Amino acid sequence: MSISKYEVFLKVVELGSLTRAAEVLGFTQSGISHTLSSLEAEFGFTLLLRNRSGVRLTVNGEQVVQPIREIIKWNEQLKQQVADIHGLETGTITIGTFTSVSVHWLPGMIKQFRREYPYIGFKLMEGGYLEIEQWIEAGVVDCGFLSLPTRENFEVFPLKQDRMLAILSKEHPLSKAPYMPLAQIAHEDFIIPKAGSDYDVRRVLEKAAIKPNIKFSAGDDYAIIAMVENGLGISILPELVIQRQNHNVAVLELEERSFRSLGIAVHSMKYASPATKRFLGHVQSWFK
Repeated sequence: MSISKYEVFLKVVELGSLTRAAEVLGFTQSGISHTLSSLEAEFGFTLLLRNRSGVRLTVNGEQVVQPIREIIKWNEQLKQQVADIHGLETGTITIGTFTSVSVHWLPGMIKQFRREYPYIGFKLMEGGYLEIEQWIEAGVVDCGFLSLPTRENFEVFPLKQDRMLAILSKEHPLSKAPYMPLAQIAHEDFIIPKAGSDYDVRRVLEKAAIKPNIKFSAGDDYAIIAMVENGLGISILPELVIQRQNHNVAVLELEERSFRSLGIAVHSMKYASPATKRFLGHVQSWFK
């Protein structure tokens, strides 16, 4: 069994390309190809199908990719545990996150954490809530920031209540109103986050029994803000997305105050690595 072969295989699967994997890992493409061929020879079956558009898993490859992820995860945990016994804090923490947390929280969190644990590294994977849940479930990330509630089988640490706010172009007739009337939303062109990232907005709309006139869907919060700036519709976004940014939009409190509940989740604290456990404790104290 070769951990390095498994790491190469997972990187190729993640990037969908031998060429890109070679660039990221610092290998030649022929070196990547040789490593994969060696692994397939060990297993006795083909793992990947190669074509002009990239690579994809075979049926057999799909069956072994999750166990290989688990082996890599446990190997990392073993290295961290051994280092912990020797009094050395090392390892890498992979975090599932979304844009507003990546921009407003993580830089400060990581900066403070690395003052105490300078040899612990971080890998950030950005996605929507649904993607992050799937990454935690599959062991692709060690922990992930989410909007709560989330899956019952996760261990969750609530962190902050984040206000939901309406955003309108500054030319909109209601731009200087004291608040956004909920009933008015149904009569406006509405811009909504993409599926998987739209839970918070839909909770607000469903609670108010509003059926929005959705004109656009966008995968990036700041793309939504830019569309609102240009008068293409209105939207509802969390305060964390809007704060400390020089956006040319009007921001209104909703007629009925609404919040999203943000937290950080792991699949199981029992099996979390020492570095991950330290980081989770740091995140909670960061808010206190």
